[in-house]
Amino acid sequence: MITSHRIPDSEKSERSLLASLQTARLEELLSKIYKLNQFYTRKLDDAGINPDTVKTSGNDLNAILNKLPFTTKTELVTDQEANKPWGTTLTEPIEHYTRHHQTSGTTGKPLKWLDTNESWQWALECWKAVYRGAHVGSKDRIVFAFSFGPFFGFWTAFEAAGQIGAYCVPAGGMSSSQRVALIEAVNATVICCTPTYALRLAQVGHEAGGQPLANGSVKLLIVAGEPGGSIPATKQRIEQAWGARVFDHHGLTEVGPISFECWDNPGFLHLNEPEYICEVLDPKTLKPVTDGEAGELVVTNLGRTANPVIRYRTGDIVIRQSKICSCGRTLARLEGGVLGRADDMLSIRGVNVYPTAVESILRRFKEIIEFRSTVSFDGTLALLSVEIEIMPSTDSRQLVGRVERSLREGLGLTVPVLIVEPDSLPRFEMKAHRFIVENGNP
Repeated sequence: MITSHRIPDSEKSERSLLASLQTARLEELLSKIYKLNQFYTRKLDDAGINPDTVKTSGNDLNAILNKLPFTTKTELVTDQEANKPWGTTLTEPIEHYTRHHQTSGTTGKPLKWLDTNESWQWALECWKAVYRGAHVGSKDRIVFAFSFGPFFGFWTAFEAAGQIGAYCVPAGGMSSSQRVALIEAVNATVICCTPTYALRLAQVGHEAGGQPLANGSVKLLIVAGEPGGSIPATKQRIEQAWGARVFDHHGLTEVGPISFECWDNPGFLHLNEPEYICEVLDPKTLKPVTDGEAGELVVTNLGRTANPVIRYRTGDIVIRQSKICSCGRTLARLEGGVLGRADDMLSIRGVNVYPTAVESILRRFKEIIEFRSTVSFDGTLALLSVEIEIMPSTDSRQLVGRVERSLREGLGLTVPVLIVEPDSLPRFEMKAHRFIVENGNP
């Protein structure tokens, strides 16, 4: 593997220069899409804004942002429903678009998202920043352990890897055991998958009885699609199972690859600020929070002119830090990655609970193979329970006591824990659904 990669000047520039670059690119974006992109022309007109009035704010990025309206996923879904099939967010004629992708639909109806060759290449350049951060290069052999459906992130990761000269191995349409065999056959050095599936592949490899994956050729895994890559207990479990380093990354179909972990500072995700304006705002007041305070990530992508989002409320709860990283990047970082989603939080007997908080506790127990959390309702009172599959020869009574005690200490709640039969809980290749709300969406 390549062990060092040159960091572009744009990722090391002074914060004031970065803000000037973002301002110029934002003004350029607005000028390009105004009157062409029906969705944003309508939103800007409704807010009494046009590219000329934005320029009167001078070089003050915050002043410009404060003039611009927010965008929500609900707006985008409603627009596509009212203007089928693609909505009114396209800046160019449909004949210019070459890529069709869509969201997973885990938080509602799936969104269709289209790209031209130019906007697609922009997304690939953003993914190359992920590879730079993880020191992945042309000498690597990367196995992409996912299904290659219509999900944006899979394809951008694959094609960006080819452009940096890596040996790319698609593993769609295969069983988990076939993928494990493929990883061993090609002496893969890098795996791209979800955190859940990294653990699943490790389990399948162990059950196969061959050479443990921890003794193999894989040096690192790049994970995304779930918060697990930044949950310390989950990350440690993956690294121990594989004997390899885990790098987290996050992005959205409608936004693109936003953040990446660097080699020097595990546990923090750099925001790709040369390509995005990233605000962290109080979800209720929509006012900026200071570094070190939790808030909602709001994103404007600067290079996806053909299908942009402006001040997009991601719903991701994050903590931003702006200190220069030891790797030399001046980009702001997300401490602990994505902590949860605003729409995932539930109040359980007066305590606010995120699914990531439950996972961070359960993953500390090596005896737990798989788990599921269920929220049920007694009238209007929400109740949380947990089911676990455990390793053979485990003292089940003692383990239940330890797990219940840890949940009580970590969440401030008494949570009943039930041991279920082996292989009775579902396994996941893509985004896992381990937090179930009865009579609602997982």
